[in-house]
Amino acid sequence: MEPLIRNRVAESAIEVFNLDDVWGGTPVVTIDISEFLDGGFILREKSFRESVKAHDWSFTEGAHVGVYCSTDAIVPPWAFMLVASKVRDVAESVQIGSELDVRRTVFSRLLAAMDWSRYDDRIVVVKGCGSKTVPESAYAEATTHLQNVARKIMYGEPCSSVPIWRRPSS
Repeated sequence: MEPLIRNRVAESAIEVFNLDDVWGGTPVVTIDISEFLDGGFILREKSFRESVKAHDWSFTEGAHVGVYCSTDAIVPPWAFMLVASKVRDVAESVQIGSELDVRRTVFSRLLAAMDWSRYDDRIVVVKGCGSKTVPESAYAEATTHLQNVARKIMYGEPCSSVPIWRRPSS
């Protein structure tokens, strides 16, 4: 006896690409360098170096770290370099910028390193679920990588997707 309800989506050749899976769950932490400045604005080299050296950086262990300044202070590049040098040994990665900047940079690096051959000549749905982890730039970058291999790219869920791109017929 044939089942009453047939799941045609599960039976289809559609491949789902979920950007949340690319991330892998690594946390992102940010360090506001203004906390090491006098009044949040003035960098005094000796006290800055002492504060950075004495600081407990263990909270950055295994995380992607963004170093930024929340004030309008003029901070020389070496100050960011000094903080990055302290975090480097425990963090997964370190860059200058906000949490969003970190996510953009890390996604770009992860997507560039991926093996896209799994999607060769496939119909691919880039899963869209309003994730707070995935920046919009990652969707665009994934699309450009998929265009090199996929037959068709859609956005959303396999049961209700929006067509994005189709390889031209030869």
